[in-house]
Amino acid sequence: TLIDYKMVLWEERAYHYSKEHLRSKGFPVSGLQFNPELVMRGIIVDTEKGNMLKVDRFGYVRRAMHGTRRLSKEERDMEYERLTIDLRDDRWFFLNTLFSVSEGCLYAQLVDRLDSGELLEQCQPPFDYDRCSSYRQLHRAVSKALFKAHVQGKLKDEVMQDPIRFMNTDAAFPRTLLEQRVAGKKLALITNSDFVYTCTIMKHAYDPFLPDGMSWRDLFHVVVVSAAKPDFFTTRYRPVYEIVTNDGMMREAYQLKEGRIFAGGNAKMLEKVFGCSGKQVLYVGDHIFTDVNMAKRGLSWRTCLIMQELEAEVLGIEDGKERTGKVHRLYRQMDEQSSVLNYLETKLDSHRQRHGGMPNSTSRLSYDAMEGAVEQLRGSIEALEAEIHLLLWDDGAHVNKHWGYATRAGFADKSHLMRQIEKYADIYTSRVSNFQSYTPYKHFICGQQSLAHDRDDMFQHFKVTEI
Repeated sequence: TLIDYKMVLWEERAYHYSKEHLRSKGFPVSGLQFNPELVMRGIIVDTEKGNMLKVDRFGYVRRAMHGTRRLSKEERDMEYERLTIDLRDDRWFFLNTLFSVSEGCLYAQLVDRLDSGELLEQCQPPFDYDRCSSYRQLHRAVSKALFKAHVQGKLKDEVMQDPIRFMNTDAAFPRTLLEQRVAGKKLALITNSDFVYTCTIMKHAYDPFLPDGMSWRDLFHVVVVSAAKPDFFTTRYRPVYEIVTNDGMMREAYQLKEGRIFAGGNAKMLEKVFGCSGKQVLYVGDHIFTDVNMAKRGLSWRTCLIMQELEAEVLGIEDGKERTGKVHRLYRQMDEQSSVLNYLETKLDSHRQRHGGMPNSTSRLSYDAMEGAVEQLRGSIEALEAEIHLLLWDDGAHVNKHWGYATRAGFADKSHLMRQIEKYADIYTSRVSNFQSYTPYKHFICGQQSLAHDRDDMFQHFKVTEI
């Protein structure tokens, strides 16, 4: 949240350590390379079919890939037309953080090798056939490998050896926190990282931009490491220890106190030491469920989601405006022609019913002329549908080759990721330093949400009254 990591590099190293863990288990992973375009945050893994899915806010599948191959519309509809995705079913796995990209990439590549037979033919001891022969088992193995890469500390050890290599430093980050503190805000750092890692990273990212004699610790009234989120938000009775030496020695504590660093504890302790609760607290995090969901659901805190990829998304939407406008015009044209077609077909049906298939001689258009117009309109509408399909097939490809925009699904709807963000985050932004553009006393107010019956809807239907 407070560190602007170079995510592609971080994910490449996470991918490397995950791959090496699988190699040690006998998986044939030689030749595999990290591809950051293959997966993006918000993709859902179908662990039963070995597919990755982009889903809209209603749970309908809009794009799908099997392994590294994108499914055609016909293939996608055959699998998912009658399904709505419900994340409560353990068949589905939601890649909801940027740190999930390496996991999804490695899984997709290994699905290809499982399908081709290469996974089982070229595996080496101690590979376990019985535990790695299905898509679900394969996903479990990849998830475990990524967990090992993070938890065993190899990745973090590499980061601590050269922190600047893995992050972008920016003076705006510490200035933003300083402004908040000067304005009288109480600031707390709550991280699942351990004390040593937190000190190393924060020292390199913040200390060079602070006034002489000030360190990153002075920015916060309370620092909590090894917080074990999401349990930090939900568990009332958790042990808490004060860190009393620079090398991380701890002693038991019973409450949080300002000006000190702690390990463990819980959110209620933080509310008590600051004397505030509920909507008085703004929690800023980068994980939809572990952070902002739990802070909002259990504590009614206000929440802000940090979404690093938002900047590329916004620029991509701006760059795609011309293409988007073209699709809007084609849809409008198709709607107008469909309205005329429907009108003519209704007229023809009425003529057939009243005159036994013979035209009404009083009509401005002859029966034959109307039939000809109907056929012409049908051909025109089919051509428009084909043109729209081609435009939507790779819509947003300048943002992500395979998945397009992260916040959209289809053309006129929100992605499932965006629905989750709106549900759990009161506000969202790409980086903490964006708060510097506003006074620390700024009250953010939600704009009016658009509804289907709003009169400025670009897709108001065209009505035919007479020809």
